[in-house]
Amino acid sequence: MNTDERGYDDSLTERVLGAVFEVSNTLGAGFLEKVYERALLRELGLCGIRATAQASFAVTYKGHHVGEYLADLLVEDVLVVELKCAQRLTNEHTAQCLNYLRASGRTLCLLINFQTPKVEWKRIVLGFQPASIQGGSQ
Repeated sequence: MNTDERGYDDSLTERVLGAVFEVSNTLGAGFLEKVYERALLRELGLCGIRATAQASFAVTYKGHHVGEYLADLLVEDVLVVELKCAQRLTNEHTAQCLNYLRASGRTLCLLINFQTPKVEWKRIVLGFQPASIQGGSQ
């Protein structure tokens, strides 16, 4: 694997996903989001991965503080992790992750859904949009 910054992000993503799968395999589906957040935070710690729960990101508008976002987890100060317990992942969940990235100045987010028997996940990179999402001009 590359040792550049992108390679580090890819390696970190893989390690975090390993912890996600361990939590999912151990707990299964059906718990509240907070249970998965605490379990994942614990599992990341057991794996030697530094993570902070409820990471706060300030939202500014034209130089003024107008609010804040609380992401479920911030891993190694580079990877935002947003947890869901939903029927399925939606475009609104993806938009929420993109807003976290814009507010935090980070570029990478993992969106995780623990509600289904097989955990769902999506890797979101700020500045990258699949062709199906790109639209017309404003």
